[in-house]
Amino acid sequence: MSGEAWLYLLAVLINAVNLFLQVFFTIMYSDLECDYINPIDLCNRLNTYIIPEAIVHAFLSVLFLINGYWVAFILNAPLLAFNAKKIFENQHLLDATEIFRTLNRHKKESFIKLGFHLLMFFYYLFEMIRSLIRDES
Repeated sequence: MSGEAWLYLLAVLINAVNLFLQVFFTIMYSDLECDYINPIDLCNRLNTYIIPEAIVHAFLSVLFLINGYWVAFILNAPLLAFNAKKIFENQHLLDATEIFRTLNRHKKESFIKLGFHLLMFFYYLFEMIRSLIRDES
């Protein structure tokens, strides 16, 4: 198995983790909307995963950049820039006092990230299979 196949296998696994995190975020926002969870518990649970999710995605993007997989890096660049902007402007954490006012925006962001990670999961899987087939011939 080549280095390219290993990189895309790692990308599939990392992306699966981010995909499950976004599903978790979406479910938690729905629970808040249905009043199954209070805002303080929601913010405490989700805030612990926001930075690790961004770091893992940034790590994967840097791996693509270092190894010269430009298409994969360019596809990841918008989300990387979005996460970096939120973190540097200190707007990444959820605030329990304002969560109801900003809930629709957070849900929309979560759905967009969910769609992005789902598309990237299949892209990475395709590239991994393609590199494995290329290694065989």
